[in-house]
Amino acid sequence: MTPRRLVYLIVTLICAALLSTAFYMEWIMGLEPCPLCWLQRYAFMAVGLVALLAVLQNPRGWGGRLYGGLLAVFAGVGAALAGRQLWLQNLPADQVPSCGPSVDYLLDVMPLMEVLTIALRGTGDCAEVTWRFLGLSIPGWTAVFFGVTVLAGLALVAGWLERAGRR
Repeated sequence: MTPRRLVYLIVTLICAALLSTAFYMEWIMGLEPCPLCWLQRYAFMAVGLVALLAVLQNPRGWGGRLYGGLLAVFAGVGAALAGRQLWLQNLPADQVPSCGPSVDYLLDVMPLMEVLTIALRGTGDCAEVTWRFLGLSIPGWTAVFFGVTVLAGLALVAGWLERAGRR
């Protein structure tokens, strides 16, 4: 297996593990995802799908760079969403936006673009820290994983892994 393909496989497996963890936290631990959490999940799904397609196709040359660029873009969007949520979590209590209804309810009563606008703005639910591991909240960890994926995508775009596979 080439180093490039191995990176795509690792990214695919990490995304699958993170999404499984998110659903475990929701369904088993009872943590209700906020609107920004939902958007971060979709970003992980996009990254994982791009990486899986790259594993299956094993693109070379510009195709490998294209997939690497897509990984970097989707992971960059996810990192920006995680950053927004971290910013909300660190606001002073008097500046935190009010809580809103669940995403399911919003999707039932509003058009999709309005739901996306509300989700991107964030709500008080997004500012609530419900879980920590090693001092980082959930969006802190997603920012770490998105950041690592951006770096992997940029390495693929630059062709470093492609040259490493030829040695």
